Amino acid sequence: MRIGFIGLGNMASAIIGGLLAKGVVAPADVIGSAKTEATRTAKAAELGIAVTPSNREVAEAADVLVLAVKPVFFDEVIAEVRDAVREGTLVISIAAGLTLAAIEGAFGKPVRLVRCMPNTPALVGAGCTAVCPGPRASAEDEALALQLMESFGTAMVVPERLMDAASAVAGSSPAFAFMFIEALADGAVAAGMPRAQAYEFAAQATLGSAKLLLETGQHPGALKDMVCSPGGTTIEGVRALEEGGMRAALMGAVDACVRKAKQL
Repeated sequence: MRIGFIGLGNMASAIIGGLLAKGVVAPADVIGSAKTEATRTAKAAELGIAVTPSNREVAEAADVLVLAVKPVFFDEVIAEVRDAVREGTLVISIAAGLTLAAIEGAFGKPVRLVRCMPNTPALVGAGCTAVCPGPRASAEDEALALQLMESFGTAMVVPERLMDAASAVAGSSPAFAFMFIEALADGAVAAGMPRAQAYEFAAQATLGSAKLLLETGQHPGALKDMVCSPGGTTIEGVRALEEGGMRAALMGAVDACVRKAKQL
């Protein structure tokens, strides 16, 4: 199986790194294209894969073609490669907002297509990816897409009507989590803690809390209650967060991401 990547940015590199680390493919099985020679040289050295300036060459070689370019470039890229994509090629898009119908429409012909929405923690093997098979994708195509995406984290199948929500709650939320960690650390710095130590405490506490929720399966509210002793310090902090509108702000952020995705 030859996997081709059009675009070799951070997300494509994370996917390739996961595939190689898990032994799903060998470096010789991967080919990628990028606009700049600097990027191609760096990725060839970093990952050991074949690189080319030609998107069409990648499309011709690939059994699985990953479109890892920004949505604004999709029409241009697809126009370049549509005739090179074989009938049996599985096409995977990792672009936010672009529907299955829009992507297939750009190809102008039937395509075996799967939409995937990975997030940046894929860079450290802790990604979370929504997977949405198109109507022409087979059960084997779905299973293959899941295998590829699970090489760098978790992956779940969702219907297309939920892809924008998945993009917001998984794809965009790392930015919100980093803001949360930064704010926690700022509070600790204000209380006298050195900044480097504050970041480590805040990040590890956030990581551990997520791990506790996932591994116990308990409701997040129940886990919060475990921390809030009657008359204690934590419940006072919770009160301050509620007064500051944290829940409403986060729900609003997710809603804003979903609305923007629908406009792309």
